[in-house]
Amino acid sequence: MDFLNKVEETVMIKGQVLVDKAKSAAEIASLKGQISTCEEIIKKNYAELGKLYYEQYGDAPQEAFEKQCQAIRNAKRGARELEQKIKDIKDQI
Repeated sequence: MDFLNKVEETVMIKGQVLVDKAKSAAEIASLKGQISTCEEIIKKNYAELGKLYYEQYGDAPQEAFEKQCQAIRNAKRGARELEQKIKDIKDQI
C-alpha cells in the first residue's frame, strides 16, 4: 500500500504543477493582451499627435519635422493628382 500511496501523491503533485503552469500561462496571455492594448493606445495617440502637429505647423514646421511634413504634402498632392486621373477616366466613359 505504501507504494500506491507514493504513486498517488506523486500524481497529485505533478497534477498540481500542471494546473499551476496552466494558470501562469493564462495569466501571461492576459498580461500580453493588456500590453497590446496599451501599445495600440500609444500608437493611436502618436498618430493623432502627429496629425495635430501637421495641421497646426505643417506649413512652417520646425527643421526637425520638415522632412515628414514635406512627405505628407507630396503624398497629398499625389493623391489629388490620382483622384483627378480617376475623375478624367470616369468622364470619358
